Amino acid sequence: MPNSRSDEPRRIEVQRQGPFLVEGPVEVELEDGTIVTSDRFRVALCTCRRSRRYPWCDTSHRDRARER
Repeated sequence: MPNSRSDEPRRIEVQRQGPFLVEGPVEVELEDGTIVTSDRFRVALCTCRRSRRYPWCDTSHRDRARER
């Protein structure tokens, strides 16, 4: 899925204890070479690897103990 706004950078919002929020649509290449896509205007990418829908966040990070 080519970036239709190639002259504009993608914005990624980093949250301390949550997913990366990325302006979509996006195409993600996984470690095994599989490519998954989402045409949503904003997607949440899992950073804790607890999601059952990895690489998409399903809020599983909320179940783990908070780090201080």
